Amino acid sequence: MEDESIDETIFVMPGDFVGTTEEFIAGEGTYVNVSDIYSLNTGYVNINRKSRMISIRPKTDIPPELQEGDIVVAEITNMRESVALVNIGAIKGKGEREFQTNGPAAIHVSNVKDSYVKNLSHEFSMSDIVKAKVINTQNMRLSTAENTLGVMKAYCSKCRTALVKDDDRLKCPACGRTEKRKISSDYGSGIV
Repeated sequence: MEDESIDETIFVMPGDFVGTTEEFIAGEGTYVNVSDIYSLNTGYVNINRKSRMISIRPKTDIPPELQEGDIVVAEITNMRESVALVNIGAIKGKGEREFQTNGPAAIHVSNVKDSYVKNLSHEFSMSDIVKAKVINTQNMRLSTAENTLGVMKAYCSKCRTALVKDDDRLKCPACGRTEKRKISSDYGSGIV
């Protein structure tokens, strides 16, 4: 039985010519300009003889890209009346690799929870660590509406001590202050 896919020993860099659309179908890791196929990645040329598809097998892992539906961990860096701005630190299930973002993401007041939110500052505070779902990659919109999403770690707004969960509120073990947040169902567990 003949092997349908042949790994070539040809090493290419992004932008290198790898074939034409008359010979091959452009596969993963390639792009077409007019009728020429070029490498999009650094890696090795892979040709599937049966399907006539040419692709590039990356030499290194490609940094993950944020996609709609991804669960992310982020820190709240700015609060406005109707939006919390966050810096995304990690994508669930996509390893420890660094990834590209185009600035901060936003959690709009309408995406905080399923019920009406009158005051965003009752749901989030500066430096809170939140678990959220990506709902729009164009505008970098996030949502914490599901029960498993929301604040994972919060700090006392008075003394900056890490708050502990006390029923549906958070309590400061140092000064005794209680605060309200949109709490994730796994608050304080460290489980993403």
